[in-house]
Amino acid sequence: MLSVENLDVFYGAVQAVWDVSFEVAEGEVVALIGANGAGKSTVLKAVAGLLAPRRGRILFGGLDIGGHPPYDMVDKGLVLIPEARQLWPGMTVRENLEMGAYGAKARPARRQTLDMVLAMFPQLAQRQRQKAGTLSGGEQQMCAMGRALMARPKLLMLDEPSLGLSPILVETIFSIIGEINSTGTPVLLVEQNARKALEVAHRGYVIETGVIVQTGSGKELLSSEEVQKAYLGM
Repeated sequence: MLSVENLDVFYGAVQAVWDVSFEVAEGEVVALIGANGAGKSTVLKAVAGLLAPRRGRILFGGLDIGGHPPYDMVDKGLVLIPEARQLWPGMTVRENLEMGAYGAKARPARRQTLDMVLAMFPQLAQRQRQKAGTLSGGEQQMCAMGRALMARPKLLMLDEPSLGLSPILVETIFSIIGEINSTGTPVLLVEQNARKALEVAHRGYVIETGVIVQTGSGKELLSSEEVQKAYLGM
């Protein structure tokens, strides 16, 4: 579904990602874990078209999409839920959700998709007319996830979905990620909560200072002594 090959990404003259390669297959949850500043979000932004790679290829469904603008990525089915949600706070929950279906391919099915999203997130169904900026952190994350689903993604990317949430809400969000994946949607997950990410992931990659240093199944990385010491507090 997604193949990233030998990716180099810069911010101006400063290189943030070195020779990063990874894959996401049909039906998989793949986690990118690492410390703050390791380059996880930079990789997602490059894949989503928000940053232009200096070197490497990004293949989505076999098509080279490197350098395509973000709106083109969304129309192709590659959808990013950004860090800190980035909702439109002055718009209602329903308006935020409907904005997710602005793309030409998603627009005709907007009503059907909205019904599906509201069934998946009953809290949002109860708050459709409420301004998004007045929601709790967990509800805002649900709204951001619902907005992304409105675009009918072929692959869903999440950047730090548990950021700032209570432990109970973290459990809820990861349960929803599993539910989304169970419908057949592949997921690329960037997350600092390494334990939760690896518990839900089929495979994972560990990134340190912009370089992939370890890979394996979610279970293999959870049992890795290096991962346990560096990211699981063991």
